[in-house]
Amino acid sequence: MNKPIVFIGPSLAIEKARKIFNADYRPPAKKGDFLRLLACINDDDRTIVGLVDGLFLQDYPPTPIEVFQLLIKKNILVLGASSLGALRAVELEKYGMIGIGKIFELYKKNKIAADDEVAVTFTEETQHIQSEAMIDIRYNLFIALRKGVIDENAKRAAVKVAKSMYFPDRNYEDIIDETKRRHPSLSDYLESFRSYISKNRQSLKEQDAIKLVNYAKMKYEGEITRK
Repeated sequence: MNKPIVFIGPSLAIEKARKIFNADYRPPAKKGDFLRLLACINDDDRTIVGLVDGLFLQDYPPTPIEVFQLLIKKNILVLGASSLGALRAVELEKYGMIGIGKIFELYKKNKIAADDEVAVTFTEETQHIQSEAMIDIRYNLFIALRKGVIDENAKRAAVKVAKSMYFPDRNYEDIIDETKRRHPSLSDYLESFRSYISKNRQSLKEQDAIKLVNYAKMKYEGEITRK
């Protein structure tokens, strides 16, 4: 069986992913990558392909039809999670793509719908994140509310402000500043959140990407054991 191939980038650093499982990690997927991959896989080779991250601004991402070309091959198992992978998994689950993680479930249940919920900007060379994903902003505000850092009004106001921003411009400093400008009465809570998020930022996208890597590891090691 071939080593799993995982397209990953800003959602989970490759260095972290390798500590979980030494798969064949590749940069965020762009249009054409899956077709080129298909041409390199023999019909006799069992292969796991994981899609986490794809390009949005820098290039076109793989289309659903492109991913579908892998799904119709009986020897290829396709996984999706966290970012573009979650979007494609929702679209292609009925054709056999396996969706993994909370973000996939949120899209599947229509709790979220827009592509910009998972979109971020990042440097292509280092995969360094330059903006925050809307889904992670929601996640951190939800945790802050549960911990009593902010109240419900501050949470709702910050979410509304963040959602109104173009996705490459989303960052916590600007979200907090703009929310304070629109809602001066919430300043104390928002400053508490500023202090909190500087040390306690979490990423639901990263958590889901880790789940995909672990799933790929489990499936691969299971196949190897059976042999």
